Amino acid sequence: MSDLSHLDAEGRVRMVDVSEKEPTGRIAIAEGFLHASPRALLKIVDGTLPKGDFRPTVQLAGIAAAKRTAELIPLCHPLPLHHVEIDVETDADAGRVRVVASATVTARTGVEMEALTAVSVALLTAYDLLKAVDRSLRIDGIRLLEKRGGRSGTWKADDRK
Repeated sequence: MSDLSHLDAEGRVRMVDVSEKEPTGRIAIAEGFLHASPRALLKIVDGTLPKGDFRPTVQLAGIAAAKRTAELIPLCHPLPLHHVEIDVETDADAGRVRVVASATVTARTGVEMEALTAVSVALLTAYDLLKAVDRSLRIDGIRLLEKRGGRSGTWKADDRK
């Protein structure tokens, strides 16, 4: 069991000790989708959602979530984030909203969970803003697109190479 990084030799859950690792620059990029009706997407575009301004609210939720990842994911290390960016793209033809989050840090451990948390909470916020006009909303496709830095170097999803 000791081969698993979050378990000790007796199989108990533990936080990984990263104190011997050198801090390096790290970046992670994640994405996810919210599928919505044409009517709901039109309300985003024309700014007539009953709960307010869609894009900045979704962006702010994602940024706030990234900053609180260690409070939400029990074994994550708190990271001093340098930058978090949330892009929100409405694609009426595809019937969806795409959220992309990038997170940057110089640290001893990766920033993937911060990018994934940012996307997840941004999409949940988008859901909350749209649920009054569309009950058939669906969130999917949350995944890591790319990570850079650290001992393992650069990794990209197969469809991004």
